[in-house]
Amino acid sequence: MEFRELGRTGLKVSVIGLGTMTFGVQNTEAEGHAQIDRALDAGVNFVDTAEVYAVPPTAESYGTTERIIGSWIAQRRGRDRIILATKVAGPGGALGLTYVRGGDNRLDRQNILQAIDGSLRRLQTDYVDLYQLHWPARATNFFGRLGYQHVDSPDVSTIDETLEVLNDLVRAGKVRFIGVSNETPWGMHRYLELAEQRGWPRLVSIQNPYNLLNRSFEVGLAEMAIKEQVGLLAYSPLAFGVLTGKFMNGARPPAARIVRWSRFARYSGDLADRVTAAYVAIARDHGLNPAQMALAFVNRQRFLTSTLIGATTMEQLETDLASIDVRLSDAVIQAIEGVHRAHPNPCC
Repeated sequence: MEFRELGRTGLKVSVIGLGTMTFGVQNTEAEGHAQIDRALDAGVNFVDTAEVYAVPPTAESYGTTERIIGSWIAQRRGRDRIILATKVAGPGGALGLTYVRGGDNRLDRQNILQAIDGSLRRLQTDYVDLYQLHWPARATNFFGRLGYQHVDSPDVSTIDETLEVLNDLVRAGKVRFIGVSNETPWGMHRYLELAEQRGWPRLVSIQNPYNLLNRSFEVGLAEMAIKEQVGLLAYSPLAFGVLTGKFMNGARPPAARIVRWSRFARYSGDLADRVTAAYVAIARDHGLNPAQMALAFVNRQRFLTSTLIGATTMEQLETDLASIDVRLSDAVIQAIEGVHRAHPNPCC
């Protein structure tokens, strides 16, 4: 396993991190425990979750993933073996999350304090290593939204207020480091600016989507990630499994999330299918597993801290873990870049 520094913390996290949002819906508690065990055996030390997991988020599945990780920690006495990250949900009315703190879950003091205490109880620990804001409180572009339209809203919590609360959590010892997710260049800039001005905690990570079908992170955020040492925690590195090639030629594996739930359509469509076929052909032409090629491309990026893999079977997990040993030749990279130039970011 390879390790990289989390921001400027001195803490080293594995380049492959274990994403856990399937625990509690697509995976049972026992399967979740087995995935954590296997990932640790392979050298993974970074485990990522969120208060709203499992996915798809529902009132019934809320907090389930954290509880499964918490039972693993209690049964294995494994807290010291993992670098543990979770997230506080942003305002959820537009996303249908009216069950999270009554639907008034702004990123303000009351909500963040309730959220961290709930997460700590479910995780059966008294601290998390990385506490992330799952999405911004303000109206901006995230979750695939394009075409920015500015909205001034006095009703949402400000970044100043949010960061002050996170500062208090760090000082209280409930949180070691902080990060953002689904954030924009301006958002990252504002958090860093306030941290410098007021002596509050500095961001150490940004968790955004990044894969062969969606390299939008390279526009604006990649430069900031490198220069400010706020590395990417890449989610959806396989584009909801699309880049494995398992949906090609109209295949619809019944257990796959994009088959079971229509909401997961971000990486679907005719253009996505054609571009995916081109990437899968590159992998096969060079004797590579398509999933491992896609993950290896993410792993090699300088702005990356950790690639968050997610699996529903142990076979998938083994394939994904093995990507750490895959090195892409110049010929493969040239072929990938050729497809990207022809069809840049077909899915954002």
